[in-house]
Amino acid sequence: MTEHGILSSEVIVVATKNAGKVKEFEHALRKLGKKTASLLDYPQIPDIIEDGDTFAANARLKAKTAGEALGVPVLADDSGLRVEALNGEPGVYSARYAGEGAADSDNNAKLLRQLDLQLANNEKAEIKLLPDGSRLLSKAQFVCALALYDPATGDFVEAEGTVEGMITDKPHGSGGFGYDPLFWLPSLNRGMAELTKEEKQRISHRGDALRQLLPLLEQA
Repeated sequence: MTEHGILSSEVIVVATKNAGKVKEFEHALRKLGKKTASLLDYPQIPDIIEDGDTFAANARLKAKTAGEALGVPVLADDSGLRVEALNGEPGVYSARYAGEGAADSDNNAKLLRQLDLQLANNEKAEIKLLPDGSRLLSKAQFVCALALYDPATGDFVEAEGTVEGMITDKPHGSGGFGYDPLFWLPSLNRGMAELTKEEKQRISHRGDALRQLLPLLEQA
């Protein structure tokens, strides 16, 4: 069995400029004894336009674009939030839900506004309360698609992970990033932003996708 380029390299390049994601990948990939680089280390690579209609398509696009530019295998992810009451929004637009360059706080605020509007028009909606009085507004799912592109072969290795939860109307915890403060995990009775890095890695969509991807790399 031939070892895949990403496993024979000392450094794994991850196609993201999101510092929060970089930390999660560093934590997960450290177990392989590898260092993690990101596009923050390669400012010459311009922002990659993510115009795919699925998380997987965007992950492939980012991995291939960065891999071709750098000439090395690149691991890319595209992840986001699907909210049941909003018919799957924000989906692939999660990072820019409130507009290009939007901060996490802007995206979270828009999400709550959209849910309030949706629920105001749905008289049959049943809202459950948490012990602290915050409301559970809708079922939701975090999704992470991973793609590794090897420019030497033109091949992709891919995996997708998910985690189920609920959206609350009040933040819980100060950790994580993105929509984590509003994502409640009924199975743990805690918010995603209340978890330690180790706990989040065990249950998160990104952790799920990584656990699926690593064995595939060993077989590639």
